[in-house]
Amino acid sequence: MALANVLCVLYDDPVDGYPPANARDEIPKIARYHDGQTTPTPEAIDFKPGELLGSVSGELGLRRFLEASGHRLTVTSDKDGPGSEFEQELPTAEIVISQPFWPAYLTAERIAKAPELKLVVTAGIGSDHTDLQAAIERNITVAEVTYCNSISVAEHVVMMILALVRNYIPSYQWVVDGGWNIADCAARSYDLEGMQVGSVGAGRIGAGVLRRLAPFEVGLHYTDRHRLPAEVEQQLGLTYHPDAASMVGVCDVVTINAPLHPETEGLFDAELIGTMKRGSYLVNTARGKICDPNAVAQACASGQLAGYAGDVWFPQPAPKDHPWRTMPHHGMTPHVSGTSLSAQARYAAGVREILECWFADRPIRDEYLIVDAGKLAGVGAHSYSAGNATGGSDEAARFSRS
Repeated sequence: MALANVLCVLYDDPVDGYPPANARDEIPKIARYHDGQTTPTPEAIDFKPGELLGSVSGELGLRRFLEASGHRLTVTSDKDGPGSEFEQELPTAEIVISQPFWPAYLTAERIAKAPELKLVVTAGIGSDHTDLQAAIERNITVAEVTYCNSISVAEHVVMMILALVRNYIPSYQWVVDGGWNIADCAARSYDLEGMQVGSVGAGRIGAGVLRRLAPFEVGLHYTDRHRLPAEVEQQLGLTYHPDAASMVGVCDVVTINAPLHPETEGLFDAELIGTMKRGSYLVNTARGKICDPNAVAQACASGQLAGYAGDVWFPQPAPKDHPWRTMPHHGMTPHVSGTSLSAQARYAAGVREILECWFADRPIRDEYLIVDAGKLAGVGAHSYSAGNATGGSDEAARFSRS
């Protein structure tokens, strides 16, 4: 077995340092997902589930495993700009691992600087931070840990919908500020019950959102290029729409749960948002580039949108002057929905499973594959389109300078 240089990009440790203890002693053990797919099954793990694995000091629990076989592991959070540690290490890297939350943008230019690169792994789901067309042309394998944090994101979507509709964040702020301003809190608070909620995308995350919203006694709508089985539509009371344009006008709440590729990039622009009900809500935990940032900010300011909650930005990290940080009636979080400590245990185990297969020259699970043998493969063939969505990612370098 040839020895490999493994370059791993993870987000920074907490500002107060890597936590010496966890808030909980354990996390629930999950063996299978809703559709029957098993959770990651590596031969072993070198971490305790529930630990902080996604930051630099956590190292995804990989160091002992890799170094025991003689491989070299470099872990960094310094990923943007020509002087970054990522760019310095990239020319000799055979394997690059990064997360959607703190993505190492593998543009065509960067791939051209990495002659040894053979495998790109997303610790999580969503591989749009890699130029998939360039990976196809270079015969680079791209894999992600499909389904590992889908339900984590689905839970976050439901939380964000309720936070917007019930005006939770401003109400909480009145308490923090020492007030008891009932009228101010209630002035923008509504019941979700009876509203029409639509999902753009009904894959693992979108379907998870719809299943969780069904008990709220709302009307449920969805659009997806792969229509769900009739029995699922009937069970959940779903109304299918052929595209987003035909769905959003009937919805009070729209949640975006679709992958980013050239066909979805910029989908929610001023024109589409203008066809939504005045005072509707938009929630986006998919990818920031699916929405036009200025169009969203203007719609929140004008009242066309009553609120926007998002967990995803472009680029990531977002510059400090990004309009979504300061627009009114927002519920933005940094990209954290899919990196709960529960999810980290699964995606760290999934990365190890992928690496075990790679080093042993065994097939990687089909559901983990995005690009293989010079073409879209596995879940990638189902969810993505060939092309590039990394353009403009160099803007992320402004975050560290601002």
